[in-house]
Amino acid sequence: MKIGVVLNPIAGMGGRVGLKGTDGKVEEARELGAEPRSPDRGRRAMTALYERLPDAEIYAVGGPMGASIVREAGYDPTIVYEPTGAETDAADTKAAVEALDDERVELILFVGGDGTATDVSTTLADRDSTTPILGVPAGVKVYSSVFAVSPEDAASIAATFDRTEKREVMDIDEDEYRQGEVHTELRAVATVPVADDLQSSKQLGGGTVEALVAGVVDDIEPGVTYVLAPGSTVGAVKEALGFTGSPIGVDVWRAILTDKNDPAARDTQREWEGEVIVKDASESDILDALGDRNVIVVSPIGGQGFVFGRGNPQLSPTVIRQCDIEIIASRSKLDGLRTLRVDTDDPELDEALRGWTKVRVGRFEQRMMKIT
Repeated sequence: MKIGVVLNPIAGMGGRVGLKGTDGKVEEARELGAEPRSPDRGRRAMTALYERLPDAEIYAVGGPMGASIVREAGYDPTIVYEPTGAETDAADTKAAVEALDDERVELILFVGGDGTATDVSTTLADRDSTTPILGVPAGVKVYSSVFAVSPEDAASIAATFDRTEKREVMDIDEDEYRQGEVHTELRAVATVPVADDLQSSKQLGGGTVEALVAGVVDDIEPGVTYVLAPGSTVGAVKEALGFTGSPIGVDVWRAILTDKNDPAARDTQREWEGEVIVKDASESDILDALGDRNVIVVSPIGGQGFVFGRGNPQLSPTVIRQCDIEIIASRSKLDGLRTLRVDTDDPELDEALRGWTKVRVGRFEQRMMKIT
């Protein structure tokens, strides 16, 4: 089997430092201490692919765009394109895809986010090519449905697929995204392997959340540090706690005990007072703000089911390991999900998080869902 590999070396760098993406923000991300995410994601995919398909013919891109991780996995790739600049860009991705398509590869396996997916798919569309593509998720947002759930799933799909279908490539304006505006746009329709372990297009969650928000507030405890994830569902919790949070960022809040929220007054509606420790926090901000006991409040992404690993990379493995986790979701959101998912960049943590878990769906009600 002939497989082409192309990697966007800067994809996802801005996530853990709170930049919501890397478009136009590479230098700022580096100044904030960001490290490349995509090489490790690609390395995991290629290592898993070599275990399944060691005799595959691999065509790769030189420099930092994939050749090194292919060789590390055990392959001896054919190099089809060499980037010339100190920094690679969209033009390099497009040139690489053209070169891979000229080799008539049977699949282009790319590592990146929605911007990379757009570059790959539109390049093929301009050539009237139906070469299948498959994404190894390494971006911050990952709205498109052309990505596998994890790097290992990408390898499994690449090694075994026998059918393809058309799927959507979506993206958003990152500058608007940083301002809290989320407007997805259809950028292309791509040919993708048929597989169960592909993520769905991201949808905005619907349904009422008032009851489950009341339940979260009921269970607030003084002195506990609450790490409040992005999204509209958790945003309603932030409003109930008395502040306007960052709609697409992570906010950290700590409860303060007052007479009106005395835990002894269980028969009354308590209104909590507290302090916002940090808004729109990066990973390091969150770690600095954590206390003796910490709780992450997070809602899965509608249509996809990701709890960690999409849209909230600030909630890194280091952060997650220091916190309890409360998952909340409206019934309508869960009704559209077969399972919940995690993809934290830490396989051991992913494995520890997998299994049955409780999800708050009302003030008192919970539903058991399986994390896979």
